[in-house]
Amino acid sequence: MNLKRMHHVAIIGSNYERSKAFYVNVLGCKIIEETYRKERDSYKLDLEVAPGYQIELFSFPNPPRRPSRPEACGLRHLAFAVESVEDSKRELEQQGIDVESIRVDELTGKKFTFFADPDGLPLELYEEKEGE
Repeated sequence: MNLKRMHHVAIIGSNYERSKAFYVNVLGCKIIEETYRKERDSYKLDLEVAPGYQIELFSFPNPPRRPSRPEACGLRHLAFAVESVEDSKRELEQQGIDVESIRVDELTGKKFTFFADPDGLPLELYEEKEGE
């Protein structure tokens, strides 16, 4: 097997319009394509995080809740690289998003912090200066 890169991350939201607004208006993802599947009463929204990186945002009627503690088995969190964790944290907080205190990764020395999407999925901002 010769994996080239990660293609996308799939997320199921409990409220499609709320999740769409969060990922598009708060995080700034660009809409690639939006599809409504009548037979499933479901949306699929393809979002570009950055060139070559996508999120597939799904909606389904009454999706079951899933434990999302940081150390639960399964997806731990989704991390986004940003130029400045401080600036990004401030921008999220200005939009009413709760963001944890900034920490420093003891292995890399890089700054990071966590916040959550509307369904409590843990999201991380990880500082990566241009050229690193």
